[in-house]
Amino acid sequence: MTKTTSDNPAALYETWLETWGSRHPEIEHLLRRARSVHVPRNRGELFRLAMAGQDKIHEVAYKVKGHGRVVEAHVVNCRNGVAVNYTDPYMRRRDPQSMMIADEKPTDKPLYVERFGSPFASVREEIFDWLAQQDLIVFPFSAGGGSLEHDALFIGPANAGFFAAALADLQGMIDMERKGADFDPRAVIYLAPPFRHTHCEGKQIVVHNRLDEFHEVFSLNLYPGPSAKKGVYSILLNRGESEGWVTAHASTVRVITPYDNIVTIMHEGASGGGKSEMLEYPHREHDGRIRLGVNVVTGERRHVALHQNCRLEPVTDDMALCHPEIQGTGRKLAVTDAEAAWFVRVDHVNCYGVNPDLESICVNPPEPLIFLNLRGVANATCLIWEHTEDAPGKPCSNPRVILPRDTIPHIVKEPVMVDVRSFGVRTPPCTLQKPSYGILGMLHMLPPALAWIWRLVAPRGYANPSIISDEGLASEGVGSFWPFATGLRVDYADLIFDQMRAASATRYVLMPNQHIGAWKVGFNAQWLAREYLARRGGAQFRPEQIAPARCALLGHAMQSMQIEGYRIPNWFLKTETQPEIGLEGYDTGAAQLTEFFKQELSIYNTPNLSREGRRIIECCLDDGSVPEYEDLSRAMM
Repeated sequence: MTKTTSDNPAALYETWLETWGSRHPEIEHLLRRARSVHVPRNRGELFRLAMAGQDKIHEVAYKVKGHGRVVEAHVVNCRNGVAVNYTDPYMRRRDPQSMMIADEKPTDKPLYVERFGSPFASVREEIFDWLAQQDLIVFPFSAGGGSLEHDALFIGPANAGFFAAALADLQGMIDMERKGADFDPRAVIYLAPPFRHTHCEGKQIVVHNRLDEFHEVFSLNLYPGPSAKKGVYSILLNRGESEGWVTAHASTVRVITPYDNIVTIMHEGASGGGKSEMLEYPHREHDGRIRLGVNVVTGERRHVALHQNCRLEPVTDDMALCHPEIQGTGRKLAVTDAEAAWFVRVDHVNCYGVNPDLESICVNPPEPLIFLNLRGVANATCLIWEHTEDAPGKPCSNPRVILPRDTIPHIVKEPVMVDVRSFGVRTPPCTLQKPSYGILGMLHMLPPALAWIWRLVAPRGYANPSIISDEGLASEGVGSFWPFATGLRVDYADLIFDQMRAASATRYVLMPNQHIGAWKVGFNAQWLAREYLARRGGAQFRPEQIAPARCALLGHAMQSMQIEGYRIPNWFLKTETQPEIGLEGYDTGAAQLTEFFKQELSIYNTPNLSREGRRIIECCLDDGSVPEYEDLSRAMM
């Protein structure tokens, strides 16, 4: 075996391998068989490997049995990083059906053997044999972004250096020399792109094999979403399931008002639910106002003149670690980031000036960045508003940039206590002629029992840009992280229930994005709701300020809302007052939402779920009222 990394002496590599290799003989055997092994020591080496010795464009291609030479992606060397573009538009966003389970441990997820008709064990051996014939990249990383001691290893073909660099950014490389004999991998990611074509019908398959105290992830495709990002999330969820804690699918932001009050908001939701957007400042018109919405029927526009934003200090973007060791005694949930970099979607940045802060970071970063699904021209600057086209005139809906945490201004590096847990829902327009579940007002207050079932259902919602999906309402399930979990639904449901019960001082709200009834709002309504909550701080609502929503699943609706002297029109708070909807349209949409909840919650209503959880679900199945959910919440806490 040849070690080809120039500044990584062979003796050091041998010592490192021998330290833990005896505990993982299959990995040691694979590495000793491989044609060559590159062990990068730093980010610069990974970026050089990403270009595979090319100055301008590197073509990532493989000889695939029965398919010939398959070009998977082009990597372009830009002034501000590398731009990766997949030749197949299907590979430009995550397939929600990508996860397969290979082992026989308890799971509600699809098994590899059931989908493809043969056990994974023989394919596993084929993958090892294929990898042994390649030049490899191997490096240690930390699952959990360094916030949790969970050593892991990456093994993949050297010509896919961009994938390795993406993983290293997202999770954080471990310094082999400094870690030394203490390195003890508990997980491994194997990358084998040709197997997508030879064994998986061309689909984005990621296979999880949960061994005793060791988690194998086989990424059989080159898109990092379901493996380098969500595959690592699966590793953390699997560990949390066995130890009794959860990594939340959430962004977190510390919001500092102009009066120096601090409110910390953790925003959860399915893909497209506004997690990354919760970390952004409101987008303003040329005159400085914020557009609240545009009526899709009449074309009427409404604006808010907010003279000063709250200051934002980001904490987490997508994965919030809620480990027991960081929980305090204040009855509020404590979280810290489970990632070393953020996988930021920039589909909303469609021209210069939409998001000046993000644009500035990406155009002139302190170190090179990784761009996906964005136009790249060799030796030119990759611009985040120039999205790759899936077809002529049809821009890709999932352009991304990976931002190391150190590049993000005002980033918070320590755990924070969460004051408000919000849940985002991507809602369609709703009118009397075309009623839908888009009946949510701008802000709803949820009793904990209702907040819990919203997390069990986790609606994916309207026009999701991040994943391949059909139109219509779909569920991502428990806490919205179910697509990435490997175990049993009811176990995670109980873990979320216990987490909420332990954090009884944290409050819960519901926020829509894209539409509020017949008004197109994008994420502006979410940003304004955040500004409102921050300015209120911990103040309790007076009885005349909130009332039970007409649809009980929405908890309490706001009766009035005022931000810096501007009173939000009532029809943004209670959509049944919109003339385009009326009571009939609202009730039809409420019936759709209620039926969907009943359908999804029935999956959890089993004897394996806690008794308290079953009572809350039965309340929903029996068309319970908001006061009944409040009673269940008091019992829950």
